[in-house]
Amino acid sequence: MPVDTDPRVADEALLTLFANGDARAARTLTTRLAPMVLRVAQRMLGDAAEAEDVTQEAMLRLWRQAVDWRHGEAKVSTWLYRVTANLCTDRLRKRHGQALNDDVQPASEATAPTALADLQQKERLFALDAALQDLPDRQRCAVVLRHIEGLDNAEISKVLGVGVRAVESLIARGKRALKAALDGRRDELGYQDD
Repeated sequence: MPVDTDPRVADEALLTLFANGDARAARTLTTRLAPMVLRVAQRMLGDAAEAEDVTQEAMLRLWRQAVDWRHGEAKVSTWLYRVTANLCTDRLRKRHGQALNDDVQPASEATAPTALADLQQKERLFALDAALQDLPDRQRCAVVLRHIEGLDNAEISKVLGVGVRAVESLIARGKRALKAALDGRRDELGYQDD
């Protein structure tokens, strides 16, 4: 198995291979990392087209950084999360005050056994995406990275450039705001109390 397609090869090693002219390493890194960037951007922006633009820009920045990459300072994925979060925040600032577009599709679709369950899941995702859009940028980013991407608080603190306690606070405030926004819609979204 070629080194650049071996799943055990670290992202940093692939980035070094790319910096030395190995195009296959770039394809492998893109396959590994671009879906993660796209997911985060879709959740933060609520717009698939903008998320694709952010994904392209984030990956281009990674390729430009390859030659100057300083090994051991950050994981490639952490660096890419931070670039993605910054790009999304910049876009959100530019459209500040603009209402959420009514035809925004949920960031992901669940496969459900029935059409009714599928519609209900889409409505839940749409409601979550809409509620996420109402959060302040840093809270949204922290919640998405923790509860959707599964990063731990220490890694999120590196992405956001804040302390772990600040991350914990951002997540807690974000979750409270989401709960408040969605609590009144429990029946509508098909959630029953146990």
